[in-house]
Amino acid sequence: MQNNLFQLDSSAIRNSLDSTVDTLIEQVTPELPHTSFVTDLAFIMIIGSIVTLAFFKIRQPLIIGYLFAGMLLGPLSPLWTWLLPKNNSPSEMLDGVGILSDISALHLFSEIGVILLLFVIGIEFPYAKIKSIGKVSVGVGTLGLFSTLGVLFYASTALGLQFMDALFISAALSISSTAIIVKILEEMGKIKKESSILVLGILIVEDVIAVILISTLQSVALVGTVSVESIVVVVLVAIGLIVGTFTIGTRIVPGLIDRVAAAENREILLLSVLGVCFGYALLANIVGLSVAIGAFLAGVLVAESKSAEVAKLLSSPIKDMFVAIFFISVGALMDVSQLENYIFIAIALIAVATGMKFGGNMLGNFIFRQKRGKALRSAFTLAAPRGEFSIVIVKVGVDIGAVSAFLFPLVGIISIITAFISPFLVKASDRIVPALEEKDDV
Repeated sequence: MQNNLFQLDSSAIRNSLDSTVDTLIEQVTPELPHTSFVTDLAFIMIIGSIVTLAFFKIRQPLIIGYLFAGMLLGPLSPLWTWLLPKNNSPSEMLDGVGILSDISALHLFSEIGVILLLFVIGIEFPYAKIKSIGKVSVGVGTLGLFSTLGVLFYASTALGLQFMDALFISAALSISSTAIIVKILEEMGKIKKESSILVLGILIVEDVIAVILISTLQSVALVGTVSVESIVVVVLVAIGLIVGTFTIGTRIVPGLIDRVAAAENREILLLSVLGVCFGYALLANIVGLSVAIGAFLAGVLVAESKSAEVAKLLSSPIKDMFVAIFFISVGALMDVSQLENYIFIAIALIAVATGMKFGGNMLGNFIFRQKRGKALRSAFTLAAPRGEFSIVIVKVGVDIGAVSAFLFPLVGIISIITAFISPFLVKASDRIVPALEEKDDV
């Protein structure tokens, strides 16, 4: 009887909230439906600016404010899931009363945010810098990723996860988040540091491996065997795109950009560099690689031109807006209302993933004889954050029915927690490295 009364009260609350929100939005924007992206974008910018200002005042990275703002706005927000009855269907939850409703549009514009972020960062790294750390990045990145994956798989099965669940979550958590790490380094003013160049190189290697892992895991889940042919194809295509960029691309694209810049019209220059950015991202996507790789390589090409600094200044404001949308939308899709059901597994996996990623990268740096300070800074930076590729890998498994549905909120919680941890690890390296260097000098 009490349950029935509770359900009736909950239904009444839901109807009342729906009516209140719809009425408010109709009064503010009478010609726009609630599902309009314009309405969602307005809420993202208003709430996002308020929340991120608060986090700025308490001296926390803005990326954490973005994620928190998304958690407040989204249909899976605790603000809604704690107040309203729980739905068993994820699709029903996505159609809930969260302030943000146009989830597909958020996915689209968040992808634009990642593309622009990697493009602007790529402008910071001309070909000469990338060439200087190529072999080290491949070696350290590969060793760190696969050592983490192996230990995570063993730990996941020990925690009681089924084989496919353990395989997918291990692959997801073995890849550091390019978007989160780059954003943190950018906000801390460390993006041009020598250790950051190594970190970025390792992240590019991990992105390539992530594409291979997605293809391999799909093959394992659907066919039951590893498709060696698909792995070889992806590797060859990635090598072809990178080599083509650094040989043919560097001879053609920078010169074209300088010719456009000679017209001394900033609008035309902006359109041209964005055309290179999205065109290269499209090319990478067409050949089966990550759009992030294509965007970064486009930035490298622009960096070879004489107008690189102007191009960066012109495209940075656009990048900032879409990056904010990306992180807010990630926070909006995270269902943390069921946190108590998997908090122990999340904490255990975070501890193992962080420890192994740190250890694996330190081992790789030792093998490739990197300076201790540089090795420690890069290992601390790469240790914790998981994000866009982690979520994509698990989502692929859920979409094809290969893994349990609870893995998506699990990897979401891990992504949010590790995003909080990451700035503190970077700051810890700032204290530890100078102390060790002073001890060496004594």
